[in-house]
Amino acid sequence: MADLLRLLLRVAEKAANVARICRQEAPLFQLLVQEKTGEDKNKKFVQDFKTLADVMIQELIRHDVRAQFPELAGFIHGEESNKFENGLGESVTVTVCSTEEETAKLLATVLDGDRTAASLLARAVHQDPATIEASTDGLTVPLKPSELGIWIDPIDATSQYIEGREEVLEEGRLSPSGLHCALVLIGVYLRSTGEPVMGVINQPFNNKDPAGTGWRGKHYWGVSCGSTNICSESRPGERSEGGLSVVLSSSEKQSVKEALTSVCGPDKLMYASGAGYKVLCVIQGLADAYVLSEGSTFKWDSCAPHALLRALGGGVVDLALSLQQSESGAQDPRTELTYHQPRADRSGADRWANHGGLVAYRDVSQLRSILGALRAKL
Repeated sequence: MADLLRLLLRVAEKAANVARICRQEAPLFQLLVQEKTGEDKNKKFVQDFKTLADVMIQELIRHDVRAQFPELAGFIHGEESNKFENGLGESVTVTVCSTEEETAKLLATVLDGDRTAASLLARAVHQDPATIEASTDGLTVPLKPSELGIWIDPIDATSQYIEGREEVLEEGRLSPSGLHCALVLIGVYLRSTGEPVMGVINQPFNNKDPAGTGWRGKHYWGVSCGSTNICSESRPGERSEGGLSVVLSSSEKQSVKEALTSVCGPDKLMYASGAGYKVLCVIQGLADAYVLSEGSTFKWDSCAPHALLRALGGGVVDLALSLQQSESGAQDPRTELTYHQPRADRSGADRWANHGGLVAYRDVSQLRSILGALRAKL
């Protein structure tokens, strides 16, 4: 497990480099922000360059993990399909090749011959990142790679990544939108039960280098398996002021907002972009919980941060299932989200949606308060 964690931290940083380079290099940035207008023969794909960047990040993670842990090969799942059709109608399967030159040649066929952009993206994909330090002392979890599966979200909060608004993060304060909301998420789950056992979160745009050399990232990780619970973040201390704080999507139902005001103090309903970032706010103690009543998130959004929350004594539950429970009973562990089984009655990506909504929490007593308030109103 320690070897797998070190590898995931390294590939997440590699992925973060690709995300940063796509914004720093002019030929790539122009493709990234290009509007869906015009009649170019290649408009379908060049305009969807953000999807190609997502796919390349996903595929570099898949490639590097498979190389070191071949037992995981059939169980590395991602948000994006890696099959493209270029402007000439040719079908291209995007993968990371054995050399930078081969990858550039493949990418040029997707980018309709834009060799400059293809070469820049290939170089980023094949670039080795700086060493990521992580204290994995005591990490002796008796799990084999053949027991595990992986979910990848290459760039969570893509809209914030494309828009690219730069915000200065204040210590101890949630910042609702901006580049910092864009995250690389890699979650590991048990194939047998679907429990999330390891998570790596990389925030590529955490702060700007004072020397003016660009953005610096930050990484977070956690392992939760049996009696082993280790996290890069420490459990936040108790706050003295009254009322719980809950982070929501700005599009959350009015009835949910009204229900939560009974357990939240003044100004304790907060709003932020990106599902992963909202759970990260709970992990960091910037909010006590994240509530989402719609089934608009997916397994790749929640698997990685769920593992970190478990390591801190919290979790992520299915909201609809939790509301069906009696208020007096102990929290049923079966309401926790799992990651191994698709919904048989759905198709496509919808098979992997968190259909019942969710609550991400750090403290089970706070979860009970939130569920009680929602039961009374919904």
